Amino acid sequence: MLLPHRALLQALSAWLLLGVAASFWPAGQDGWIAGGALLATLALADALNLRRSPRLTAHRALPDRLALGVEREISLTLCHSGAAAARLRAWDTLPAGLACRDFPWSGAVPAKGFLTLSVRLHPVARGPATCGLVQLEERSRLGLWCRRYAAGAPAETKVYPNYQPVIRLALLSLLNQRTPQGLRQPQRAGPSREFRQLRDYQDGDALGQIDWKATARRLSLVSREYQEQRNQTVILLIDCGRRLRAVDGDLTQFDHSLNALLLLSFIALRQGDAVGALSFGSDPPRWLPPVKGPHAMPTILDHLYNYQPSSAPGDFSEAAESLLARWPRRALVILATNLRSEDESQFAAPLAEMRRRHLVVVASLREAEVAALETAPVTDLASALRFAAVQQYLEERRQLLEKLHRSGILTVDAPAAALPLALGNLYLGIKQRGTL
Repeated sequence: MLLPHRALLQALSAWLLLGVAASFWPAGQDGWIAGGALLATLALADALNLRRSPRLTAHRALPDRLALGVEREISLTLCHSGAAAARLRAWDTLPAGLACRDFPWSGAVPAKGFLTLSVRLHPVARGPATCGLVQLEERSRLGLWCRRYAAGAPAETKVYPNYQPVIRLALLSLLNQRTPQGLRQPQRAGPSREFRQLRDYQDGDALGQIDWKATARRLSLVSREYQEQRNQTVILLIDCGRRLRAVDGDLTQFDHSLNALLLLSFIALRQGDAVGALSFGSDPPRWLPPVKGPHAMPTILDHLYNYQPSSAPGDFSEAAESLLARWPRRALVILATNLRSEDESQFAAPLAEMRRRHLVVVASLREAEVAALETAPVTDLASALRFAAVQQYLEERRQLLEKLHRSGILTVDAPAAALPLALGNLYLGIKQRGTL
């Protein structure tokens, strides 16, 4: 689309002002007419030249996947086959989930050449993201006109949760040691372990770990080495209702819970367990049958990356019925939600029903804002009332979690930063004790 530029509008305004002056000074009318004819000729020639010049093309190098909250630099190449350099403004058509501060861009593309722009994308929302056409506004050679058109082709990408901590914790798990980050995996024999191999006795091995028959044959102490029991199933029961829509830091509580579940999934797959996922509070519920092996992590990521919390309340009864119908065999069920005392009448019976067949863990995210209010100074009546309300809320939450624990349901109550490690350590403890 061809549009007049600001320079042409300014020239026309100046010509009109001269016309007003020429109406009071007849001797200047001939010059005014000549100036108008010259301006019209230049404008027409400039417009025709712009229409005949070839349009630029655009090529966007968009990766197949991006990580939530991790800035990524991509390249946008503008190619020009014309005989003169092209002056233009460019901006990309980006979805709401991709933020970018590099547009609009202004500059020149050399004649019969190309220019590659480095564009920084900042993903702010998970899920599929579709980038539209690149919008260009090209200036004419004299600067009197501009031509707007779209170039390039649409491109799609996927914004995944930032699972970089998953890799870090996986390395810590492989090192199999007590770490400052808090992931604990003690090595000791017990009923939750399977025999792996025989090895030479090491200081600290328990007497029950010594294989006396092999020791008698070799005339040196030989110990049995054990590994975690395998072929167990972990089901992630994800609350996609409104309980986790609040923002905690840079992410929503839902995203924090999802990151914790991804950490748990990676650890469980490395332990040889199968991991499945079931959502509730979404329409319709989504189900991933349990998958197994370290290579299954991309399958879980592809399934979970576009989970989004809705504005509807999650129905715990529906979740229990759906889970028991889809997976009747015993499993470790991790329920990710944010429990409130007023919800007790809704989840008590469904959790008890799941408890009869499965080992249930409730992972409840503790709000950072509530923790901040708990330590805020009390200076007046309003702050005192706020402090009392926070204490009552926390006490009701503590009593609720204790009630669940007494009924045989394991609980994790931690802030966003500590939830992944707390959940991972609970899982490893369950493996060690053979609770499942």
